Amino acid sequence: MKKGFSIVLVLALLLGVFTGCGDTGLTGTNSNPESSVSSGQSSGVSELTEPIQADSEMFTDRDYKTAYDESNSVRIQLNGDTATASSNSVRISGSTIMITEEATYIISGVLDNGMIIVDAPDTAKLQLVLDGASITSATSAPLYIREADKVFVTLADNSENTLSNGGSFEAIDDENIDAALYSKQDLTLNGSGSLAVISPAGHGIASNDDLVITGGTYSVTSASHGLNANDSVRITGETSLTVDAGKDGVHAENNDDASLGFVYIASGTINIEAEGDGVSAGAYMQIQDGAFQILTGGGSENGSNQSSDSWGRFRGGRNPGQSVESITTTDDSSTSMKGLKSTGNLTITGGSFTVDSADDSIHSNASLSINGGTFTIASGDDAFHAEETLTVTAGTINITESYEGLEALDVDIQGGDITLVSSDDGLNAAGGTDSSGTTGGRDAMFGNGSGRKGGGPGGGMSSSSNGSITISEGTLYINASGDGIDANGSLTISGGYTVVVGPTQGDTATLDYDTSAVITGGTFIGTGAANMAQTFSDSEQGVISIRVENQSAGTEITLTDQNGNVLISYTPELSFNVVILSSPDIVSGQTYSITAGNISSEIKAS
Repeated sequence: MKKGFSIVLVLALLLGVFTGCGDTGLTGTNSNPESSVSSGQSSGVSELTEPIQADSEMFTDRDYKTAYDESNSVRIQLNGDTATASSNSVRISGSTIMITEEATYIISGVLDNGMIIVDAPDTAKLQLVLDGASITSATSAPLYIREADKVFVTLADNSENTLSNGGSFEAIDDENIDAALYSKQDLTLNGSGSLAVISPAGHGIASNDDLVITGGTYSVTSASHGLNANDSVRITGETSLTVDAGKDGVHAENNDDASLGFVYIASGTINIEAEGDGVSAGAYMQIQDGAFQILTGGGSENGSNQSSDSWGRFRGGRNPGQSVESITTTDDSSTSMKGLKSTGNLTITGGSFTVDSADDSIHSNASLSINGGTFTIASGDDAFHAEETLTVTAGTINITESYEGLEALDVDIQGGDITLVSSDDGLNAAGGTDSSGTTGGRDAMFGNGSGRKGGGPGGGMSSSSNGSITISEGTLYINASGDGIDANGSLTISGGYTVVVGPTQGDTATLDYDTSAVITGGTFIGTGAANMAQTFSDSEQGVISIRVENQSAGTEITLTDQNGNVLISYTPELSFNVVILSSPDIVSGQTYSITAGNISSEIKAS
């Protein structure tokens, strides 16, 4: 958005930008405006620091192994309030079953109010096969892995299994058990059966080390995080995961080691409804592929909320049809309600993503790289946000609703097909630190009535002149109510096909920059309001900039050369007073004909 230019500066810009030559029949044309500031500023684009990981580094052969020898396995039959076992490595005391040695255990039946505890040597690797097992614990974890080297939980073919907590967690040792499936050690889930996890008082599935899923169908309902791990969450294979969480859907965080607490997803189908973040990584996040459906904080319609009122309530604490806003709470804590959030770098290589978030949809506190995938985004705040560099090299991005479409210190568009609608800026490059989303969507941006970031307490990314926007390839369509492209620093376009429609009024512009705006290649079509209009400051490629009275939405713009060849034809879907055009076919110093509705004029390209 605009930074509060004085009236004198506004008039100077308008006179400098839209003075021209020839009898236009319009309200003004553009010669070659002189920039009062230097150009050629370095973009400041930084590189991702975390190496790109591969499946072979994330998953072992044993993680994928689901086969087992029934004849050599220990069978545990659950019988209501007790159980029987085929080996003395299983100790049974009433409804508490203790597994003490390395082996494969096949578990079937119903345990009404009890738990299975794995307490084996720290070198033991155990396989627990759930084959029609239903375990409920009123006051603890139905399945608790206390000690082992690693435990593999396999869902038997076509089996249906359930782990359910009754609504509270009471201490049974010095460990703070707070999940229906709780592991102090590395935990792998695999197989082709299904597992329902119900945890009305805590997390669904938790591991103090790595949590790995390589197959199976999971339904997790929890008051806190759906999946929670200290070291990492890693998902691949034919995994189907559905999470309804009172906090984050998937959460990885390590308070002792900043390199841990990462999320790696190679494939799978993941559906998340969360009152907090959809997927949150305390270190970095890497997504190779997968199909994602994510709803956070009730969706983009709740973007102006200070926090999610049902934070931490079981299944969101809502009655059917009850909105988030209608629930009262005495908890003043703030809630992050982002779709995908990483404290470190976030890299997406492929996959399909449908995200409806009250807060940022795709967010990194460091750098964000989109190298493929398809995205359908509705955001109550920024659709894509990075504190450092936001890079798009490939992919199809459709942003149907956002406060700002793409925001970072440095925005670098190297490819892809991007369509976005924003209530503020379409692309925004800004210096400073963004607190966007830490207290819910929009961070009280509208609290002072100005609608401008930084305009009041809790404002978003502060602006300075060291940001950059670079467009070198790709197709970009921007429908913005704020600035179409806002570079608090420099703008460079060297390729691609960029269209900006809007804004239609107010102290906003199609282009807004602080130091320079240079176009050397590609096609640019821009329309919008004239009040704060800027055009390219200096360019190797020809530019047409002209004021055109008030033109209604749906008015066709046509640019032809002296031989009558149509170079550009476009019909903006919003009303406009200004037209800015540039393409490789436009040569500086040559004269062209432009029409806007029933008005036409001759104009010399700058």
